[in-house]
Amino acid sequence: QVLLRESGGGLVQHGGSLRLSCLASGRTLGLYYMGWFRQAPGREREFVAVITWTTANTYYKDSVKGRFTISRDNAKKTVSLQMNSLTPEDTGVYYCAGSGPRAPIPRGTDEYAYWGQGTQVTVTS
Repeated sequence: QVLLRESGGGLVQHGGSLRLSCLASGRTLGLYYMGWFRQAPGREREFVAVITWTTANTYYKDSVKGRFTISRDNAKKTVSLQMNSLTPEDTGVYYCAGSGPRAPIPRGTDEYAYWGQGTQVTVTS
C-alpha cells in the first residue's frame, strides 16, 4: 500500500505563488511516476505535471509551462509543485498521484493507482 499526503495549499492573490508538497510512504519502491492533478468545481480532474522518481524527467500541461515547476527529493520521498504567477483559473483541489512504470508518460487519471486526499488552492482576482 502506498500513502500520499499533500500539503501547502491555501489562498493567494492573482500573481502570487504557492508551493505544494506530497509525501509518499508505505510501499514506495514500485512508484515510477509522480503526478499532480487538479480539479476545479464542476469540472473533471485534469493533469498538471509529472516527474519520474529516478531520472527527474518532467512533463507539464501547456497552460502551466513556465509558471509551475515539479521536483522531487528521493531521500525525503517528497514531490513538490512550485506554482508562480497564479491566476484564478488555477483554482481547484490539487491532488498528488503515483504510478508504476508504463509508457507513454501517464497523463490520465486512470493511469495512476495511488492518490492523495487533495489540498485546496484558491487564487483570488
